[in-house]
Amino acid sequence: MSKDIHNITLIDGDGIGPEITKSVVEIIKACGVEINWDYQLAGARAYEKYNSVLPDDTLKSIEKNKIALKAPITTPIGIGFKSVNVQLRRHFDLYANVRPSKNLPAIKTPFNDVDLVIIRENTEDIYAGLETKVDENTIHGIKLITRQGCERIVEFAFQYALKNNRKEVGVVTKANISKLADGMFLNCFREIAQKYPNINTREILVDNLCMQLVQKPSQFDVLVMPNLYGDIVSDLCAGLIGGLGVAQSANIGQDCAIFEAVHGSAPDIAGQGIANPTGLLRSAVLMLEYINETNSAKRIEQALFEVLKNGVHLTRDLGGNATTKEFTNEIIKCL
Repeated sequence: MSKDIHNITLIDGDGIGPEITKSVVEIIKACGVEINWDYQLAGARAYEKYNSVLPDDTLKSIEKNKIALKAPITTPIGIGFKSVNVQLRRHFDLYANVRPSKNLPAIKTPFNDVDLVIIRENTEDIYAGLETKVDENTIHGIKLITRQGCERIVEFAFQYALKNNRKEVGVVTKANISKLADGMFLNCFREIAQKYPNINTREILVDNLCMQLVQKPSQFDVLVMPNLYGDIVSDLCAGLIGGLGVAQSANIGQDCAIFEAVHGSAPDIAGQGIANPTGLLRSAVLMLEYINETNSAKRIEQALFEVLKNGVHLTRDLGGNATTKEFTNEIIKCL
């Protein structure tokens, strides 16, 4: 057990957010990791209190702590603000989105051999929001790709493969159509790949990738791609292992990182005590690895897997009848 005390911003979100956040905090505490949680708001609850979906206090907290764990938030409809997730990624230059997809025990899926990682460029592409209304019937949207953005995300992907003993990095583009933008992404990949002769490489078009992912996902290892493709493909890969409710996600920059559940805030079941905290818990495992609490990260993951294998105390979405509290207590018992 580490004796370090970590200061981490905690955004407990909307809907089921506070419930699953409480679960994750209890599990991490039971594992012996000491964290000073700085609770902050973002999303609908923040808008109600501060008239802002992303208050200054929340930004200041993340700037100070450099690490945040974020539960799902609700996007209020019709008030015309930009996505909180996009704002956070751009404000802190969290250029790398890391989405591992690996089969979990006892969760039945069409494939039993999925073990891949999506590395998604997180700040450019059409998410830069550069749109112009030419006339009533025409919109001009700009796909922004820079050499710096391409080089650093590709470098990140190869470094990730190196650190995690991965054998291959594949680049995903539509360079046959987007010859300049995706062409530059592909060329940067080819140049940087030469620095890593011991890592195999692969080049694949995004439409072909999607077809092959639902035929034989086991053939893929680490995949790096521009923002839009990464957004779509990472959700597809989450579907291969059981859905967004069990998926983990990290947004990493040069000196700041935000770890988050990627599913929605599920307001229809909020307050009923039946929410599944697995997605946020697995993202917290990535966070623990990031802060070098690797032993605790492994223990929590093993305890979660044990509960899934036993199949007795599962939440409804996993085919059981357990409450969030019962699911949480069983993981703590396994610890």
